[in-house]
Amino acid sequence: MAVRTTHPASSPAVRARRTIVDRPDRTDRPEALWDMELKLRRRGFSAVAGADEAGRGACAGPLVAAACVLPPGRRGRVPGLADSKLLTAAARERVYEEVVDRAVAWSVVVMPVADLDARGMHVTNIEALRRAVWNLDPAPDYVLTDGFPVAGLARPGLAVWKGDRVAACVAAASVLAKVTRDRIMVELHEKWPEYDFAGHKGYITDVHAAALERHGPCPEHRMRFVNVRSARDAHAAKGAEVTAALGMVDDGRMSDVLVPELEERRWSPQASSSPAEQRR
Repeated sequence: MAVRTTHPASSPAVRARRTIVDRPDRTDRPEALWDMELKLRRRGFSAVAGADEAGRGACAGPLVAAACVLPPGRRGRVPGLADSKLLTAAARERVYEEVVDRAVAWSVVVMPVADLDARGMHVTNIEALRRAVWNLDPAPDYVLTDGFPVAGLARPGLAVWKGDRVAACVAAASVLAKVTRDRIMVELHEKWPEYDFAGHKGYITDVHAAALERHGPCPEHRMRFVNVRSARDAHAAKGAEVTAALGMVDDGRMSDVLVPELEERRWSPQASSSPAEQRR
């Protein structure tokens, strides 16, 4: 007598995962970016969300996460859509406007530096992705995340390696996150022009490293990064040396001139406001 067994993990979500993982299409076709969502819709998941972040590797500025659901059919074929890192700044701005105009739902979550330093990068990153998905209205049926699995979404999902290059909804989320963060960094440049945040967007470059060495970190630098802590300690040591030297001056006129200058360069980390969230 033959015995037929049923795989315990035979839910629609598991079958959908097998479909998009075990039978991938070629990704050298221009339309391949939309294949994953098409397969999931055929499995009954009509609203497929993508989630991605920007700024994870930067040593200054906030972390920004975004989630997006694109409409099916031709309207969801956003012109020029691609991984945000492959687009020029001007192209990203154009695609951003198209995504915002066409999306069924999209959201952006900004996590300030204070949260990153207090909770750590990975924990804060996952929380930002989770909140970006939670904020989608209407809620999605399935979620694709770039690289990292995200627990607590209350809906099926899949972490996709290089998801922003193989899934349109994830690419759209990457553009939303990147453009939002770049705009924030330009605003921070107006406040602290000596670091050139508008140029490098908080990532470490020779220019950024030189500015850190000269000025020390500002409140928008992430203290969990070794280079930032080193710059802070080195700058504090220089300040202590100058202060000690001033203490040896009998004539108080020199200290009256130099001490206020030192005070202007001192700063103390302040708690940032709660994460800003945009939602549609």
